Amino acid sequence: MDNLHNLTFFDIYEKNALYNGKSCALHWKGMETNYADLFNQTSRFANGLRNQDLKAGTRVAVLCKNHPVFFHLFGAASALNLVLVLINRRLSQDEISHIIEDTTPALIFADKEMEDQANSLASSFSCLKQSYVVDEEDKNFSNLYRTSPLKACEPSSSIDPFLIIHTAAMLGKPRGAVLAQKNIILSNQQIITAFGIDKTKTYLNILPLFHIMGINLGLGILQAGGKNVLQEKFDPPETLDLIQEQKVNFFGSFPPILSNLIDAMENGNYDLSSLEIAAGLEMPDTAKKWETCTDSKYWTMYGQTETSGLISFTEYFTKPGSAGVISPLANIKIADDFDSFLPTGKTGEIIVRGPLVFQGYWNADKLNAHTLRDGWHHTGDLGMIDSDGFLFFKGRKAERELIKPGGENVFPAEVEKVILEHDTVKEVCVFGVPDPKFGEGIKAVCSLNPGAYLTKEDLIKFCGSLIAGYKKPRYVEFVDELPKTENGSIDREKIKKEYG
Repeated sequence: MDNLHNLTFFDIYEKNALYNGKSCALHWKGMETNYADLFNQTSRFANGLRNQDLKAGTRVAVLCKNHPVFFHLFGAASALNLVLVLINRRLSQDEISHIIEDTTPALIFADKEMEDQANSLASSFSCLKQSYVVDEEDKNFSNLYRTSPLKACEPSSSIDPFLIIHTAAMLGKPRGAVLAQKNIILSNQQIITAFGIDKTKTYLNILPLFHIMGINLGLGILQAGGKNVLQEKFDPPETLDLIQEQKVNFFGSFPPILSNLIDAMENGNYDLSSLEIAAGLEMPDTAKKWETCTDSKYWTMYGQTETSGLISFTEYFTKPGSAGVISPLANIKIADDFDSFLPTGKTGEIIVRGPLVFQGYWNADKLNAHTLRDGWHHTGDLGMIDSDGFLFFKGRKAERELIKPGGENVFPAEVEKVILEHDTVKEVCVFGVPDPKFGEGIKAVCSLNPGAYLTKEDLIKFCGSLIAGYKKPRYVEFVDELPKTENGSIDREKIKKEYG
């Protein structure tokens, strides 16, 4: 192990405790934890986990709303060289079961709402030795903190797995992107520089801490020694109250967060003068209205879980339509279908290399060989870089076509597979359409078997019973026959043009 060149999150926690110990690290439901106490809590928690005889590389699943335990888990996993499997709580039971089967975690931490589901998983999968409810009243959980602080860390490498985050389904199954501590620390550092973050700044955790952007921003402010204000789940009036009360400087958002906040502002008088930046994905009209209402700047960006988050960013209206300037820590090229580089101004696949690129997908050697071929991460996204170095997102390649409702990733093929399980559906084509609330919505164009009858509402409900709610179509249209190409396959481009 090259410990001489190692830097871990546990090191960062310790440094903040030593030199910034009295400053507030976490604000949670009216209570504040300073950096000295955060390090002490995390050290005890890590020692409690060590007593479970977990070997380096053991996976630990997390199925929680935003809660301080995330920060204890990040620090403890760093110290013990464990791997956190961060699970989207909105996924269906089957989807969550797939993630457990894929990663074989030894422990699972769940909030009170997900307790029954976690217990069910623990009884179904022999790999799960213990299920913890993230609640002080749960003795198993609280006992983890009733130890002396950790005295020695496990050796680790800067490229050892640290986080596994399952992205949208490829080749039929969600794939776990593996990120190392080095990936996240460097990704955080570029955000710190770009947003001007230091120990005087306050960030509001609206985005979930199982999402790469929520992780980037939450751990980024911690890395800089600033204050993390935690919100369990997004609630517009509560969010505005917290911004005013805690003098929040920045937060991340996905549709419809910003529009919901704008609506809530009309029903109250809020002092949001502390706000400097809101960042995420948004429609131009909403971003402009937000800047007018708050006198803060809205930033746009491009990135993936596989790139440890953001690899381009800028103030939204610096160059309208762009996804920002390329990160100084990412080498981005545009390639054609034969992996040859294209000149500026030409559209092709966005490919990336550098220290932000993930370690590969968990248990997916063939997919890794294809995705990471020739020493570049092939994103599956189309883009163009102009002569000023601004990246413009241009959609997705056909085989990696993706829909992003409210910032989540959904592959059409995954939704199509579920819809075709309905015994009345003959054929289907799923694609993204503009959506005033979520930025992009999911539409399904279906043909039915002869004599069959099905309502839009029943089909949507059917999908919601099998996959996460954000993956079910919001729009459904029935047609007699789907258009076909000359070779008899469904003509996706014609369907998008006619029914989009």
